[in-house]
Amino acid sequence: MKPTPTSRPESAPILAFGAHPDDIEFGCGGVIARETQAGREVRFVVCSRGEAGTNGTPAQRTQEAKKAAKVLGATIEFVDLGGDSHFERRVQYTLKLAEIIRRLRPTVVLAPTPVENQHPDHAVLGRLVRDAARLARYGGVKELRGRKSHAVQQVIFYAVSAEAEPRDQLPVFIDVSAPSIAKAWTSAMQAHASQALTRHYAEMQLARAAANGQRCGVGLAIPLFPNDPLVFDSLGALGRSARRF
Repeated sequence: MKPTPTSRPESAPILAFGAHPDDIEFGCGGVIARETQAGREVRFVVCSRGEAGTNGTPAQRTQEAKKAAKVLGATIEFVDLGGDSHFERRVQYTLKLAEIIRRLRPTVVLAPTPVENQHPDHAVLGRLVRDAARLARYGGVKELRGRKSHAVQQVIFYAVSAEAEPRDQLPVFIDVSAPSIAKAWTSAMQAHASQALTRHYAEMQLARAAANGQRCGVGLAIPLFPNDPLVFDSLGALGRSARRF
């Protein structure tokens, strides 16, 4: 089947899905800041309000997420996939996310990795988003006929924690060392003040980014994991390698 043409890359948004109100910020907030500061539109879709969390009420966590999105220069909306800690891989949820993809028409979709050794909602959402991006392409899906089909260019996974990084896949590192990017990312993570009662997540993610930066010769780096092989027009479009031969 021939893919449906996408929107122009320079005008289409980046769409980031998170299972909980803080996942996008902790997992790839620096990447988001880099993109918005470069003029790219970024849309957040958060699939619960953190109602099963140990700290913070759903109302509080919703407000924290809105504040963090504003700091990063992104817009945000919420969708219900059964509630925090109740995600399941159901067709109805896949279709709901596919409808969002058709409505927003992104070129790049970000989602948590489907690695099992993490919060189960993260892994389930990664699979749901991957499946939804595929169904969004198919013009014959009856439940989606109200919106024009759309093919994204890449589905790319982020890891909310080091344990969620795929062990059998080399990462693509994004350099988030610039002071303005690091500042925005840190502020966005700190906006989730209720979660700092459980753990110093902002400091943990910055330390992880510093360690990844050491791997590739920059100050701070965030790993991403493409679902499919990336295609470049030429070798000139490739970035540098993390390894120094």
